[in-house]
Amino acid sequence: MKLPLSYYSNQDVLFLAKDLLGKVLFTEIDGETTAGIIVETEAYFGVKDKASHAYGGRRTDRTETLYSHGGVSYVYLCYGIHHLFNVVTSVEDEPHAVLIRAVEPLIGKEIMEARRNMPASKPSISAGPGSAAKALGIDRSFNSKKLTENEIWIEDHSISYPPDEIIAGPRIGVAYAEEDALLPWRFFVKGNKYVSKPNKV
Repeated sequence: MKLPLSYYSNQDVLFLAKDLLGKVLFTEIDGETTAGIIVETEAYFGVKDKASHAYGGRRTDRTETLYSHGGVSYVYLCYGIHHLFNVVTSVEDEPHAVLIRAVEPLIGKEIMEARRNMPASKPSISAGPGSAAKALGIDRSFNSKKLTENEIWIEDHSISYPPDEIIAGPRIGVAYAEEDALLPWRFFVKGNKYVSKPNKV
């Protein structure tokens, strides 16, 4: 069952970053469906978060998507090579987002294997945000897509993890964010091989 728009309206981005673990991210591209279980996320706390693209209320052509009502995708290019997929959350003009850092291949594994040129059993097929997006066929064309329609969406398959299996630690690659770089806003499933490195805190 697709998550409804109301799910994404939640203003507690830390809750959603944890709650999205175990949810299933789908894409449908040219009639080909792929999906992965979300096993690693990072929360970005809008205008107050020095690691956020919207820190200080920054609004540019790139970041405008973040100011949408929750339930759309924010996709940007990192280092000029990796597309990173984020779930925009909260209400309009409150630019919170959850970066999807890793998925465990679930549906359309052979399609993912072709996209990544490696077997689905290999963790690096979808560990790390760039790899996860590529495995699912997500590129810049997915920016601002509604997550309630039929190109990209998230479903609840009743996969849940007990609290002691969800690890919280600092986000990755945000050293520029000064003290906010140390916030424990990265969440991942303990022991899941598709979690990016470091998979311990």
